[in-house]
Amino acid sequence: MQQFIVYLGLCCFLLAFVTWWKIGALMAGKFVLLGIAMLFIAFYLSKNLKPYLYTLLVAGFSLAALLFPGSFTNFGSLELTLLITPLIQFVMFGMGCTMTIRDFLAIAKSPKGVFIGLACQLTIMPLSGTLLALMSQMPAEIAAGIILVGCAPSGVASNVLSYLAKANLPLSISITVVSTLLAPVFTPLLMKYLAGTLVEIAMVEMMWNIAKMVLVPIAAGLLINHVLKDKAKFLHQVLPLLSMLTIAVVIAIITASGKPYLVKMGWLLLALVVLHNVLGLFLGYFAGRVLGMNEKDSRTISIEVGSQNGGLAGALAGSMGKIATMGLAPAVFSVIMNITGSILASFWRTIPSEKSS
Repeated sequence: MQQFIVYLGLCCFLLAFVTWWKIGALMAGKFVLLGIAMLFIAFYLSKNLKPYLYTLLVAGFSLAALLFPGSFTNFGSLELTLLITPLIQFVMFGMGCTMTIRDFLAIAKSPKGVFIGLACQLTIMPLSGTLLALMSQMPAEIAAGIILVGCAPSGVASNVLSYLAKANLPLSISITVVSTLLAPVFTPLLMKYLAGTLVEIAMVEMMWNIAKMVLVPIAAGLLINHVLKDKAKFLHQVLPLLSMLTIAVVIAIITASGKPYLVKMGWLLLALVVLHNVLGLFLGYFAGRVLGMNEKDSRTISIEVGSQNGGLAGALAGSMGKIATMGLAPAVFSVIMNITGSILASFWRTIPSEKSS
């Protein structure tokens, strides 16, 4: 049954190619979307492929937003961009619900890997993003979006990719947690000094917006987890899945809102985002090895550095009233990083890493 569904999906992709050649991109996109849906079902039925569902989810929602933008911009009289901040807060709440005080103690016991990962993330991605943005000669707000995604912390997708790559999952989670908690300070500071010439950055206001989106819901989640204790175990299973779906919806809303700009300069933005992501993955791994980390931990740092929280970056763009411009790079980055990250994770998964290497 599963094999048959995969064949159906591949047939949809073939039909998309033929349709694009004969009829046009819109019909081809519909066949691609159908093919992704078929693969999603097949992956869901497979124990080995189920972890890759998140990548398909993000790709599918993003494509759907391009094909049917109206469905992701308004629901009746409600502008769906207004939901981005509460949706990100829900994701952060889910992160808090799956954390305990023991997680923070584990970070304190092995700080070297976390420190190196944070140092790489706070330098490699912001600086490379700034270099690419300034070289691109793109409109100021769209270029600022490239810098914004570089200044964002890593997201929950990095934990999924680290698991797929058989990297150091506890280290991955630790870097994600610490970088997220530090985001209210470092993201506005980096944006002020790196993107301040492109767009106006109200640093204090941005700090407060990130604190509302990150610190408050995480603290609430920690409290719920502490109060419920063993009764909260069901949340540990449900919330990560809901968080992944939520992030996919956020990316779709941003993509739909910025479709006119995306159509106009999509290929250039795509190339810049791919380069930004690949630089993060490569330089993160290289820095880990140079700084004395073993193979497994270096792979983890590579994934953490190359996997930014595009949803949070998009929400920040929305809070600045620039969702259709500054929000574009984070949305595209979120799609690309899941594709490249999944490919890299699949490759590393086949090559054992000795912890002592």
